[in-house]
Amino acid sequence: MVSVAVNPLLRPSPESTVAPAAADATATTVAAPKRFAIFTLGCKVNSFESEHLAQQLSRQGHRRVDAHAAADLCLINTCTVTAAADRQARQLVRRAIRRHPSARIVVTGCYAQMDAAACAAIPGVDAVVGNARKLDIPALLRPLLAGAGELAGESAGELSGESTGELPPSVPKVVVDDFAALDRDLSLPSELLGGFDGRARAFVQVQQGCDRGCTFCIIHQARGPSRSFPPDRVCAQVEKLAANGFREVVICGVDVGSYGDDFGDDFGADFPTDSGEPLAALLRRLATIAGDVRLRLSSIDPAHITDSLIDLIAAGALCPQLHLSLQSADTLILKRMRRRANRDMIYERIAALRRAAPHLTLSADILVGFPTETDAQFRRTLAAVDDLEIAWPHVFAYSPRRGTPAARIPPPRQVPPAERKRRAAAVRAMGRAVWERVAKRRIGARLEVLVEGRVATAAAPEITAMRHPTRARAADYFPVLFDARAPAPSGQFAAVEVTALGDGVLIARQRA
Repeated sequence: MVSVAVNPLLRPSPESTVAPAAADATATTVAAPKRFAIFTLGCKVNSFESEHLAQQLSRQGHRRVDAHAAADLCLINTCTVTAAADRQARQLVRRAIRRHPSARIVVTGCYAQMDAAACAAIPGVDAVVGNARKLDIPALLRPLLAGAGELAGESAGELSGESTGELPPSVPKVVVDDFAALDRDLSLPSELLGGFDGRARAFVQVQQGCDRGCTFCIIHQARGPSRSFPPDRVCAQVEKLAANGFREVVICGVDVGSYGDDFGDDFGADFPTDSGEPLAALLRRLATIAGDVRLRLSSIDPAHITDSLIDLIAAGALCPQLHLSLQSADTLILKRMRRRANRDMIYERIAALRRAAPHLTLSADILVGFPTETDAQFRRTLAAVDDLEIAWPHVFAYSPRRGTPAARIPPPRQVPPAERKRRAAAVRAMGRAVWERVAKRRIGARLEVLVEGRVATAAAPEITAMRHPTRARAADYFPVLFDARAPAPSGQFAAVEVTALGDGVLIARQRA
Protein backbone atom coordinates (compact mmCIF):
# COMPACT_ATOMS: atom_id res chain seq x y z
CA MET A 1 0.00 0.00 0.00
CA VAL A 2 1.32 3.45 -0.94
CA SER A 3 0.76 6.40 1.33
CA VAL A 4 0.35 9.74 -0.42
CA ALA A 5 1.42 12.86 1.42
CA VAL A 6 -0.39 15.93 0.13
CA ASN A 7 1.16 19.33 0.71
CA PRO A 8 -1.16 21.33 3.01
CA LEU A 9 -1.72 24.16 0.53
CA LEU A 10 1.58 25.97 1.01
CA ARG A 11 2.52 29.10 -0.84
CA PRO A 12 6.03 29.07 -2.35
CA SER A 13 8.75 30.04 0.07
CA PRO A 14 10.96 33.06 -0.79
CA GLU A 15 13.81 30.81 -1.86
CA SER A 16 11.58 28.95 -4.33
CA THR A 17 10.49 32.07 -6.22
CA VAL A 18 12.60 32.97 -9.24
CA ALA A 19 12.82 36.72 -9.78
CA PRO A 20 11.51 38.03 -13.14
CA ALA A 21 14.29 38.66 -15.61
CA ALA A 22 14.23 41.08 -18.52
CA ALA A 23 17.49 39.54 -19.67
CA ASP A 24 18.98 36.14 -19.04
CA ALA A 25 20.20 35.84 -15.45
CA THR A 26 23.56 34.35 -14.65
CA ALA A 27 23.48 30.70 -13.72
CA THR A 28 23.33 29.80 -10.04
CA THR A 29 26.02 27.22 -9.51
CA VAL A 30 25.42 24.09 -7.48
CA ALA A 31 27.86 21.89 -5.62
CA ALA A 32 27.17 18.86 -7.76
CA PRO A 33 25.69 19.73 -11.18
CA LYS A 34 23.30 17.09 -12.50
CA ARG A 35 22.25 15.97 -15.95
CA PHE A 36 18.50 16.26 -16.49
CA ALA A 37 16.09 15.11 -19.18
CA ILE A 38 12.52 16.33 -19.64
CA PHE A 39 9.86 14.20 -21.28
CA THR A 40 6.74 16.10 -22.38
CA LEU A 41 3.36 14.69 -23.33
CA GLY A 42 0.26 16.53 -24.49
CA CYS A 43 -0.37 20.13 -25.39
CA LYS A 44 1.63 23.24 -26.27
CA VAL A 45 1.05 24.57 -22.75
CA ASN A 46 2.94 21.56 -21.39
CA SER A 47 5.78 22.27 -23.83
CA PHE A 48 5.90 25.91 -22.70
CA GLU A 49 6.05 24.86 -19.05
CA SER A 50 8.71 22.21 -19.71
CA GLU A 51 10.97 24.85 -21.23
CA HIS A 52 10.50 27.01 -18.14
CA LEU A 53 11.56 24.08 -15.95
CA ALA A 54 14.61 23.46 -18.16
CA GLN A 55 15.60 27.12 -18.02
CA GLN A 56 15.39 27.22 -14.22
CA LEU A 57 17.36 23.99 -13.81
CA SER A 58 20.02 25.24 -16.22
CA ARG A 59 20.38 28.44 -14.22
CA GLN A 60 20.96 26.33 -11.13
CA GLY A 61 23.96 24.86 -12.93
CA HIS A 62 22.46 21.58 -14.15
CA ARG A 63 22.87 20.38 -17.75
CA ARG A 64 20.06 19.30 -20.04
CA VAL A 65 20.53 16.06 -22.00
CA ASP A 66 18.32 14.30 -24.51
CA ALA A 67 16.14 11.31 -23.71
CA HIS A 68 18.75 8.77 -24.80
CA ALA A 69 21.67 10.16 -22.79
CA ALA A 70 22.45 9.20 -19.21
CA ALA A 71 20.56 11.44 -16.77
CA ASP A 72 20.58 12.07 -13.03
CA LEU A 73 17.06 13.52 -13.09
CA CYS A 74 14.10 12.66 -15.31
CA LEU A 75 11.10 15.00 -15.29
CA ILE A 76 7.97 13.54 -16.91
CA ASN A 77 5.38 16.21 -17.75
CA THR A 78 2.15 14.26 -18.30
CA CYS A 79 -1.23 14.65 -19.98
CA THR A 80 -4.61 13.25 -18.94
CA VAL A 81 -6.95 14.30 -21.74
CA THR A 82 -7.95 10.66 -22.42
CA ALA A 83 -7.51 7.24 -20.86
CA ALA A 84 -4.95 6.58 -23.61
CA ALA A 85 -2.99 9.62 -22.43
CA ASP A 86 -2.96 8.23 -18.87
CA ARG A 87 -1.68 4.90 -20.16
CA GLN A 88 0.98 6.61 -22.26
CA ALA A 89 2.11 8.58 -19.21
CA ARG A 90 2.54 5.44 -17.10
CA GLN A 91 4.44 3.74 -19.93
CA LEU A 92 6.75 6.73 -20.31
CA VAL A 93 7.47 6.82 -16.58
CA ARG A 94 8.34 3.11 -16.52
CA ARG A 95 10.50 3.46 -19.61
CA ALA A 96 12.42 6.37 -18.04
CA ILE A 97 12.98 4.28 -14.90
CA ARG A 98 14.35 1.36 -16.96
CA ARG A 99 16.63 3.54 -19.09
CA HIS A 100 17.85 5.68 -16.20
CA PRO A 101 18.01 3.33 -13.20
CA SER A 102 20.14 5.71 -11.11
CA ALA A 103 18.14 8.86 -11.87
CA ARG A 104 15.69 10.69 -9.68
CA ILE A 105 12.26 10.32 -11.29
CA VAL A 106 9.77 13.18 -10.87
CA VAL A 107 6.28 13.03 -12.36
CA THR A 108 4.26 16.20 -12.93
CA GLY A 109 1.52 17.54 -15.20
CA CYS A 110 -2.18 16.85 -15.55
CA TYR A 111 -2.07 13.09 -14.88
CA ALA A 112 0.02 13.72 -11.76
CA GLN A 113 -2.52 16.30 -10.63
CA MET A 114 -5.53 14.04 -11.17
CA ASP A 115 -4.13 10.66 -10.06
CA ALA A 116 -1.10 11.26 -7.88
CA ALA A 117 -1.58 7.90 -6.15
CA ALA A 118 -1.24 6.00 -9.42
CA CYS A 119 1.95 7.91 -10.27
CA ALA A 120 3.39 7.37 -6.77
CA ALA A 121 2.59 3.65 -6.93
CA ILE A 122 5.02 3.10 -9.81
CA PRO A 123 8.20 1.61 -8.28
CA GLY A 124 11.11 3.97 -8.84
CA VAL A 125 9.20 7.27 -8.73
CA ASP A 126 10.81 9.72 -6.28
CA ALA A 127 8.34 12.59 -6.34
CA VAL A 128 4.96 13.58 -7.78
CA VAL A 129 4.17 17.28 -8.18
CA GLY A 130 0.82 18.60 -9.40
CA ASN A 131 0.21 21.46 -11.79
CA ALA A 132 -0.22 24.12 -9.11
CA ARG A 133 3.42 23.76 -8.04
CA LYS A 134 4.86 22.56 -11.35
CA LEU A 135 6.86 25.70 -12.08
CA ASP A 136 8.29 25.60 -8.55
CA ILE A 137 9.82 22.14 -9.14
CA PRO A 138 13.44 23.31 -9.61
CA ALA A 139 13.40 24.95 -6.15
CA LEU A 140 11.59 22.00 -4.57
CA LEU A 141 14.16 19.58 -6.02
CA ARG A 142 17.31 21.19 -4.66
CA PRO A 143 17.61 18.94 -1.58
CA LEU A 144 16.49 15.88 -3.56
CA LEU A 145 19.22 16.43 -6.15
CA ALA A 146 21.74 17.01 -3.38
CA GLY A 147 20.96 13.57 -2.00
CA ALA A 148 18.87 14.61 1.00
CA GLY A 149 15.89 12.60 -0.23
CA GLU A 150 13.33 15.31 0.63
CA LEU A 151 11.65 18.13 -1.27
CA ALA A 152 12.45 21.67 -0.16
CA GLY A 153 10.25 22.95 2.62
CA GLU A 154 8.11 19.82 2.67
CA SER A 155 7.50 17.21 5.33
CA ALA A 156 4.88 14.51 5.50
CA GLY A 157 1.73 16.47 4.81
CA GLU A 158 -1.95 15.74 4.95
CA LEU A 159 -4.17 13.29 3.16
CA SER A 160 -7.86 14.23 3.07
CA GLY A 161 -7.19 16.58 5.99
CA GLU A 162 -5.73 13.93 8.29
CA SER A 163 -2.08 13.72 9.30
CA THR A 164 -0.27 10.73 7.83
CA GLY A 165 2.79 10.92 10.09
CA GLU A 166 6.32 10.40 8.80
CA LEU A 167 6.61 8.55 5.51
CA PRO A 168 9.08 5.74 4.96
CA PRO A 169 12.04 6.77 2.76
CA SER A 170 10.83 4.47 -0.04
CA VAL A 171 7.51 6.33 -0.42
CA PRO A 172 7.50 9.09 -3.06
CA LYS A 173 6.86 12.62 -1.91
CA VAL A 174 3.62 13.99 -3.35
CA VAL A 175 2.82 17.70 -3.67
CA VAL A 176 -0.66 18.12 -5.11
CA ASP A 177 -2.63 21.20 -4.12
CA ASP A 178 -6.23 22.34 -4.40
CA PHE A 179 -6.31 25.28 -6.82
CA ALA A 180 -9.21 26.89 -4.95
CA ALA A 181 -7.04 27.54 -1.89
CA LEU A 182 -4.04 28.93 -3.75
CA ASP A 183 -3.01 32.34 -4.99
CA ARG A 184 -4.30 32.71 -8.56
CA ASP A 185 -0.82 33.52 -9.89
CA LEU A 186 0.94 30.58 -8.27
CA SER A 187 1.09 28.40 -11.40
CA LEU A 188 1.95 31.29 -13.77
CA PRO A 189 5.59 31.73 -14.84
CA SER A 190 7.60 34.28 -12.89
CA GLU A 191 10.28 34.88 -15.51
CA LEU A 192 10.58 35.29 -19.26
CA LEU A 193 11.52 32.30 -21.37
CA GLY A 194 14.62 32.64 -23.50
CA GLY A 195 13.86 29.98 -26.12
CA PHE A 196 12.81 26.46 -27.01
CA ASP A 197 15.31 23.65 -27.23
CA GLY A 198 15.40 22.08 -30.69
CA ARG A 199 12.31 23.90 -32.03
CA ALA A 200 11.95 26.30 -34.93
CA ARG A 201 8.71 27.72 -33.53
CA ALA A 202 8.16 29.11 -30.04
CA PHE A 203 5.04 28.73 -27.91
CA VAL A 204 3.81 31.55 -25.69
CA GLN A 205 1.17 30.74 -23.13
CA VAL A 206 -1.20 33.62 -22.42
CA GLN A 207 -3.84 31.90 -20.32
CA GLN A 208 -4.06 29.05 -17.81
CA GLY A 209 -6.97 26.89 -16.65
CA CYS A 210 -10.61 26.67 -17.67
CA ASP A 211 -13.93 27.68 -16.13
CA ARG A 212 -16.09 25.75 -18.59
CA GLY A 213 -16.32 22.20 -17.28
CA CYS A 214 -17.40 20.27 -20.38
CA THR A 215 -19.18 17.08 -19.33
CA PHE A 216 -16.54 14.75 -20.82
CA CYS A 217 -13.46 16.66 -19.67
CA ILE A 218 -11.36 16.82 -16.50
CA ILE A 219 -8.80 19.38 -17.67
CA HIS A 220 -10.60 22.17 -15.79
CA GLN A 221 -9.95 20.13 -12.64
CA ALA A 222 -6.34 19.39 -13.60
CA ARG A 223 -5.54 23.01 -14.48
CA GLY A 224 -7.74 25.01 -12.13
CA PRO A 225 -9.75 28.15 -12.92
CA SER A 226 -9.02 30.41 -15.86
CA ARG A 227 -6.20 32.89 -15.20
CA SER A 228 -4.87 35.31 -17.81
CA PHE A 229 -1.25 36.41 -18.08
CA PRO A 230 -0.77 40.20 -17.82
CA PRO A 231 -0.65 41.70 -21.34
CA ASP A 232 2.61 43.55 -20.68
CA ARG A 233 4.21 40.24 -19.66
CA VAL A 234 2.95 38.51 -22.83
CA CYS A 235 4.28 41.31 -25.02
CA ALA A 236 7.65 41.21 -23.26
CA GLN A 237 7.79 37.45 -23.77
CA VAL A 238 7.13 37.71 -27.52
CA GLU A 239 9.67 40.52 -27.85
CA LYS A 240 12.29 38.42 -26.04
CA LEU A 241 11.74 35.39 -28.27
CA ALA A 242 11.86 37.59 -31.37
CA ALA A 243 15.12 39.14 -30.16
CA ASN A 244 16.50 35.62 -29.66
CA GLY A 245 15.84 34.71 -33.28
CA PHE A 246 12.44 33.01 -33.32
CA ARG A 247 10.48 33.87 -36.45
CA GLU A 248 7.19 32.22 -35.49
CA VAL A 249 5.34 32.39 -32.17
CA VAL A 250 2.27 30.29 -31.37
CA ILE A 251 -0.12 31.90 -28.90
CA CYS A 252 -1.63 29.20 -26.71
CA GLY A 253 -3.60 28.53 -23.55
CA VAL A 254 -5.87 25.95 -21.98
CA ASP A 255 -8.95 27.94 -23.06
CA VAL A 256 -7.28 30.74 -24.99
CA GLY A 257 -10.52 32.35 -26.16
CA SER A 258 -11.36 33.23 -22.55
CA TYR A 259 -8.22 35.35 -22.28
CA GLY A 260 -8.93 38.47 -20.24
CA ASP A 261 -12.32 37.40 -18.91
CA ASP A 262 -10.83 37.59 -15.42
CA PHE A 263 -9.59 41.16 -15.97
CA GLY A 264 -13.04 42.71 -15.76
CA ASP A 265 -13.20 46.02 -17.64
CA ASP A 266 -9.57 46.89 -16.95
CA PHE A 267 -7.47 45.39 -19.75
CA GLY A 268 -4.60 47.82 -19.22
CA ALA A 269 -3.69 51.24 -20.56
CA ASP A 270 -2.90 49.98 -24.06
CA PHE A 271 -6.16 48.06 -24.43
CA PRO A 272 -9.46 49.59 -25.58
CA THR A 273 -11.79 49.25 -22.60
CA ASP A 274 -14.86 49.37 -24.80
CA SER A 275 -13.85 46.52 -27.11
CA GLY A 276 -14.99 43.70 -24.84
CA GLU A 277 -12.50 41.49 -26.66
CA PRO A 278 -9.24 41.29 -24.71
CA LEU A 279 -7.86 38.43 -26.83
CA ALA A 280 -8.26 40.43 -30.05
CA ALA A 281 -6.81 43.48 -28.32
CA LEU A 282 -3.80 41.46 -27.16
CA LEU A 283 -3.21 39.96 -30.60
CA ARG A 284 -3.53 43.36 -32.25
CA ARG A 285 -0.87 44.72 -29.91
CA LEU A 286 1.41 41.73 -30.45
CA ALA A 287 1.13 42.19 -34.23
CA THR A 288 2.50 45.73 -33.89
CA ILE A 289 5.59 44.66 -31.92
CA ALA A 290 6.40 41.34 -33.57
CA GLY A 291 8.18 42.76 -36.63
CA ASP A 292 8.97 39.95 -39.06
CA VAL A 293 7.76 37.31 -36.59
CA ARG A 294 4.59 35.61 -37.73
CA LEU A 295 1.93 34.98 -35.11
CA ARG A 296 -0.17 31.84 -35.01
CA LEU A 297 -3.18 31.28 -32.78
CA SER A 298 -3.53 27.87 -31.19
CA SER A 299 -6.71 25.94 -30.38
CA ILE A 300 -9.84 28.07 -30.06
CA ASP A 301 -13.53 27.42 -29.46
CA PRO A 302 -15.67 28.38 -32.52
CA ALA A 303 -17.76 30.57 -30.18
CA HIS A 304 -14.65 32.72 -29.63
CA ILE A 305 -14.13 33.42 -33.34
CA THR A 306 -15.26 37.04 -33.21
CA ASP A 307 -15.44 39.51 -36.09
CA SER A 308 -12.40 41.28 -34.65
CA LEU A 309 -10.42 38.04 -34.73
CA ILE A 310 -11.53 37.41 -38.31
CA ASP A 311 -10.38 40.91 -39.26
CA LEU A 312 -6.92 40.21 -37.82
CA ILE A 313 -6.59 37.04 -39.90
CA ALA A 314 -7.85 38.79 -43.03
CA ALA A 315 -5.32 41.60 -42.49
CA GLY A 316 -2.44 39.14 -42.23
CA ALA A 317 -1.74 39.86 -38.56
CA LEU A 318 -2.24 36.16 -37.80
CA CYS A 319 -1.37 33.04 -39.79
CA PRO A 320 -4.28 31.93 -42.03
CA GLN A 321 -4.87 28.75 -40.02
CA LEU A 322 -6.92 27.90 -36.96
CA HIS A 323 -7.21 24.82 -34.81
CA LEU A 324 -10.81 24.48 -33.68
CA SER A 325 -11.87 23.02 -30.36
CA LEU A 326 -14.84 21.51 -32.19
CA GLN A 327 -15.55 18.08 -30.62
CA SER A 328 -18.86 17.56 -32.49
CA ALA A 329 -21.03 19.22 -35.12
CA ASP A 330 -24.37 17.92 -33.83
CA THR A 331 -26.29 20.49 -31.80
CA LEU A 332 -27.81 18.06 -29.30
CA ILE A 333 -24.50 16.32 -28.63
CA LEU A 334 -22.80 19.72 -28.27
CA LYS A 335 -25.44 20.68 -25.71
CA ARG A 336 -24.92 17.44 -23.79
CA MET A 337 -21.17 18.08 -23.89
CA ARG A 338 -21.87 21.54 -22.44
CA ARG A 339 -20.13 23.28 -25.30
CA ARG A 340 -20.55 26.97 -26.10
CA ALA A 341 -21.40 26.60 -29.81
CA ASN A 342 -24.10 24.81 -31.78
CA ARG A 343 -23.99 23.51 -35.34
CA ASP A 344 -25.44 26.68 -36.90
CA MET A 345 -22.93 28.90 -35.08
CA ILE A 346 -20.01 26.71 -36.16
CA TYR A 347 -21.03 26.83 -39.82
CA GLU A 348 -21.74 30.58 -39.69
CA ARG A 349 -18.39 31.44 -38.08
CA ILE A 350 -16.39 29.32 -40.53
CA ALA A 351 -18.30 30.82 -43.46
CA ALA A 352 -17.39 34.30 -42.20
CA LEU A 353 -13.75 33.23 -41.94
CA ARG A 354 -13.75 31.83 -45.47
CA ARG A 355 -15.21 35.04 -46.89
CA ALA A 356 -12.53 37.13 -45.22
CA ALA A 357 -9.61 34.72 -45.72
CA PRO A 358 -10.34 32.29 -48.59
CA HIS A 359 -7.03 30.43 -48.20
CA LEU A 360 -7.47 29.77 -44.49
CA THR A 361 -6.90 26.16 -43.43
CA LEU A 362 -8.47 24.34 -40.51
CA SER A 363 -7.53 21.62 -38.08
CA ALA A 364 -9.82 20.53 -35.25
CA ASP A 365 -10.20 18.38 -32.15
CA ILE A 366 -13.05 15.94 -32.70
CA LEU A 367 -14.48 13.60 -30.08
CA VAL A 368 -16.44 10.61 -31.39
CA GLY A 369 -18.54 8.12 -29.48
CA PHE A 370 -19.75 10.53 -26.79
CA PRO A 371 -22.45 8.80 -24.70
CA THR A 372 -25.87 8.83 -26.45
CA GLU A 373 -24.29 9.75 -29.82
CA THR A 374 -26.31 8.01 -32.52
CA ASP A 375 -24.99 7.09 -35.94
CA ALA A 376 -26.98 9.94 -37.47
CA GLN A 377 -25.48 12.42 -35.01
CA PHE A 378 -22.00 11.10 -35.71
CA ARG A 379 -22.58 11.50 -39.44
CA ARG A 380 -23.35 15.18 -38.95
CA THR A 381 -19.87 15.57 -37.50
CA LEU A 382 -18.37 13.50 -40.31
CA ALA A 383 -20.14 15.70 -42.85
CA ALA A 384 -18.82 18.82 -41.14
CA VAL A 385 -15.23 17.64 -41.64
CA ASP A 386 -16.00 17.57 -45.37
CA ASP A 387 -18.18 20.70 -45.51
CA LEU A 388 -15.83 22.89 -43.46
CA GLU A 389 -12.71 21.37 -45.06
CA ILE A 390 -11.00 20.34 -41.85
CA ALA A 391 -7.73 19.12 -43.31
CA TRP A 392 -6.22 17.93 -40.03
CA PRO A 393 -8.82 16.33 -37.74
CA HIS A 394 -7.29 15.37 -34.40
CA VAL A 395 -9.64 12.54 -33.51
CA PHE A 396 -10.28 11.15 -30.04
CA ALA A 397 -12.51 8.21 -29.26
CA TYR A 398 -14.45 8.99 -26.10
CA SER A 399 -13.11 7.43 -22.91
CA PRO A 400 -14.90 7.84 -19.57
CA ARG A 401 -13.05 10.16 -17.18
CA ARG A 402 -13.73 9.51 -13.52
CA GLY A 403 -15.52 12.41 -11.86
CA THR A 404 -17.13 13.78 -15.04
CA PRO A 405 -20.90 13.89 -15.71
CA ALA A 406 -20.55 11.94 -18.97
CA ALA A 407 -18.97 9.00 -17.13
CA ARG A 408 -22.12 8.69 -15.02
CA ILE A 409 -24.37 8.13 -18.03
CA PRO A 410 -25.69 4.54 -17.72
CA PRO A 411 -23.87 1.83 -19.75
CA PRO A 412 -26.82 1.20 -22.12
CA ARG A 413 -26.41 4.79 -23.37
CA GLN A 414 -22.63 4.54 -23.76
CA VAL A 415 -21.35 3.90 -27.28
CA PRO A 416 -19.56 0.51 -27.47
CA PRO A 417 -15.76 0.77 -27.71
CA ALA A 418 -15.65 -1.00 -31.09
CA GLU A 419 -18.11 1.53 -32.52
CA ARG A 420 -16.09 4.42 -31.13
CA LYS A 421 -13.04 3.02 -32.88
CA ARG A 422 -14.93 2.64 -36.17
CA ARG A 423 -16.15 6.23 -36.01
CA ALA A 424 -12.67 7.55 -35.26
CA ALA A 425 -11.29 5.70 -38.29
CA ALA A 426 -14.04 7.16 -40.49
CA VAL A 427 -13.20 10.73 -39.45
CA ARG A 428 -9.50 10.15 -40.06
CA ALA A 429 -10.27 8.79 -43.55
CA MET A 430 -12.42 11.83 -44.32
CA GLY A 431 -9.63 14.08 -43.08
CA ARG A 432 -7.14 12.48 -45.47
CA ALA A 433 -9.51 13.05 -48.38
CA VAL A 434 -10.03 16.68 -47.39
CA TRP A 435 -6.28 17.21 -46.97
CA GLU A 436 -5.59 15.98 -50.48
CA ARG A 437 -8.36 18.15 -51.94
CA VAL A 438 -7.10 21.29 -50.20
CA ALA A 439 -3.44 20.45 -50.89
CA LYS A 440 -4.05 20.15 -54.65
CA ARG A 441 -5.15 23.77 -54.66
CA ARG A 442 -1.70 24.72 -53.33
CA ILE A 443 0.15 23.41 -56.41
CA GLY A 444 1.76 26.38 -58.13
CA ALA A 445 1.49 28.57 -55.03
CA ARG A 446 4.43 30.72 -53.99
CA LEU A 447 4.95 30.48 -50.25
CA GLU A 448 7.22 31.79 -47.55
CA VAL A 449 7.98 28.83 -45.30
CA LEU A 450 9.69 28.48 -41.95
CA VAL A 451 12.58 26.01 -42.12
CA GLU A 452 12.31 23.29 -39.47
CA GLY A 453 15.41 21.29 -40.37
CA ARG A 454 17.11 18.97 -42.77
CA VAL A 455 15.46 15.63 -43.55
CA ALA A 456 17.69 12.93 -42.10
CA THR A 457 16.76 10.07 -44.41
CA ALA A 458 16.35 9.74 -48.15
CA ALA A 459 14.09 6.69 -47.96
CA ALA A 460 10.97 8.47 -49.19
CA PRO A 461 10.56 8.66 -52.99
CA GLU A 462 9.97 12.41 -52.82
CA ILE A 463 13.47 13.15 -51.56
CA THR A 464 15.76 10.59 -53.16
CA ALA A 465 16.77 13.08 -55.88
CA MET A 466 17.18 16.04 -53.51
CA ARG A 467 20.63 17.25 -52.63
CA HIS A 468 19.59 19.14 -49.50
CA PRO A 469 16.12 17.85 -48.56
CA THR A 470 14.66 20.34 -46.12
CA ARG A 471 11.40 20.30 -44.19
CA ALA A 472 9.49 23.50 -43.50
CA ARG A 473 6.09 24.82 -42.47
CA ALA A 474 3.93 27.25 -44.42
CA ALA A 475 1.87 29.98 -42.78
CA ASP A 476 -1.28 27.96 -43.50
CA TYR A 477 0.30 25.06 -41.57
CA PHE A 478 1.00 22.82 -44.56
CA PRO A 479 4.25 20.87 -44.16
CA VAL A 480 6.60 21.52 -47.07
CA LEU A 481 9.55 19.54 -48.38
CA PHE A 482 11.97 21.31 -50.70
CA ASP A 483 15.49 20.93 -52.09
CA ALA A 484 17.50 23.78 -50.63
CA ARG A 485 20.30 25.21 -52.75
CA ALA A 486 22.50 25.00 -49.63
CA PRO A 487 21.89 23.67 -46.13
CA ALA A 488 19.16 25.96 -44.77
CA PRO A 489 19.33 27.02 -41.11
CA SER A 490 16.40 26.01 -38.94
CA GLY A 491 14.15 28.84 -37.85
CA GLN A 492 14.66 31.01 -40.95
CA PHE A 493 12.25 31.80 -43.75
CA ALA A 494 12.67 30.49 -47.29
CA ALA A 495 10.79 31.32 -50.49
CA VAL A 496 9.45 28.28 -52.36
CA GLU A 497 7.02 27.31 -55.10
CA VAL A 498 4.83 24.23 -54.68
CA THR A 499 5.29 21.76 -57.53
CA ALA A 500 3.61 18.51 -56.40
CA LEU A 501 2.07 16.55 -53.54
CA GLY A 502 3.93 13.98 -51.49
CA ASP A 503 2.77 11.70 -48.71
CA GLY A 504 1.19 14.22 -46.34
CA VAL A 505 3.49 16.99 -47.52
CA LEU A 506 3.74 19.64 -50.24
CA ILE A 507 6.76 19.25 -52.56
CA ALA A 508 8.36 22.54 -53.55
CA ARG A 509 11.38 24.11 -55.20
CA GLN A 510 13.30 26.97 -53.71
CA ARG A 511 12.87 30.33 -55.40
CA ALA A 512 15.57 32.91 -55.86
